[in-house]
Amino acid sequence: MAIGRYTSDLERGDVLGPVDYTLSPFAVREYCHAVELHQDCFQGTHDQIMPPTLIHLDKLRLYRHACPLGTGPHARVHVEYDATVHDAVRVDDRLRVAGRVSDRYEKRGRDYVHIDMELTRVADGKLLISYRDTVIVSYKGSVA
Repeated sequence: MAIGRYTSDLERGDVLGPVDYTLSPFAVREYCHAVELHQDCFQGTHDQIMPPTLIHLDKLRLYRHACPLGTGPHARVHVEYDATVHDAVRVDDRLRVAGRVSDRYEKRGRDYVHIDMELTRVADGKLLISYRDTVIVSYKGSVA
């Protein structure tokens, strides 16, 4: 189990979180500037919402909480993700993110980890985003 250690130590069945936080308008605006999302729904002052890809930061939030020693001997390589948006995530919402390592396997000398995450609104428990993420956490010949 990686809990309390490195993200490169994550194993199938490890539970990450839950972590609660409040989505700030500043975080949404700054992220959207960086990825060139200039639509009013992301940059505006009324009814500002979170873009689905911002959930990548929630994954990092879970990593920091569960694996405070960092990445381990190798940096993670993000391979792919799939996000399903069930409802809009609005700024100033109190949110809860939780994840679980659903699989870890080796392929062509690389260790892959799949993490399934859910983002919910704390006030009513409504599921807002489901997220599946795949990362490479170690390479052939590494000490991970």
